[in-house]
Amino acid sequence: MTETETLFTDILNCSRTDLYLNRGLSLNKEQRGLICAALKRRMEGEPLAYILGKSEFMGLEFKVNQDVLIPRPETEVLVEKVMSLVISHKSQVTSLRILDIGTGSGCIAVSLAKMLPGVEVTATDISQRALAVAFENSRLNGVSENIRFIKSDLFANDGLRTTKYDIIVSNPAYVRAAEIDELQPEVRREPRLALDGGEDGLDFYRKIIQEAGGYLEKGGLLIMEIGFNQAREIKKIFQKYGNFTVLEAVKDYNNIERVIVAKNG
Repeated sequence: MTETETLFTDILNCSRTDLYLNRGLSLNKEQRGLICAALKRRMEGEPLAYILGKSEFMGLEFKVNQDVLIPRPETEVLVEKVMSLVISHKSQVTSLRILDIGTGSGCIAVSLAKMLPGVEVTATDISQRALAVAFENSRLNGVSENIRFIKSDLFANDGLRTTKYDIIVSNPAYVRAAEIDELQPEVRREPRLALDGGEDGLDFYRKIIQEAGGYLEKGGLLIMEIGFNQAREIKKIFQKYGNFTVLEAVKDYNNIERVIVAKNG
């Protein structure tokens, strides 16, 4: 659906088909007010997902606000890759432990907990407000008992040291700092903390790759979303620290390398 169709069907609580079948239907005062206010916010550059307060990801509904990054279709490639790896090795896994670094809205953690029953998921974020949104999304999707939420700046929280994980996943901030002000107005409305990857966009990859090995089981996997044309430089970071073997770079639906998979030890 187009953005306009999405907005109207949400506010009028109808399907796209009903929207067109009843195109001659008059709106009441409340409906007109809601639509006018929403269109005004959209014209001012506010993302539609923030206006509606929700976004779809992996076929699930997620609450979103200006405290969290809006889930992207590209990130579904990351979740799908984790799922395929888990399912292909399921006979060897009794209680899989997954750590999601920088969970934001919780879209990765919640989707994995929902679609891989029995996994133990830990989700971290430096933002307490983001964690509150992520927890609400875990509750809305019926997996709040399967996810442990921890406030942490990457691996800084000592509570993470009590467990060795089978998989660490992350969608780090990877936009070059100097490029943020050149992004679309809608994107600039999202948390800068979730976008700013430092001077070259790779600050968080260096930190995660340097430390992740100490939190993974031997042979455990580090799986991260990456930005356009970053795969080569991120592979060099893996080589520099030498504690991982890069297994593959997974392409998205636009044939762009979007996810990198590496093995610990």
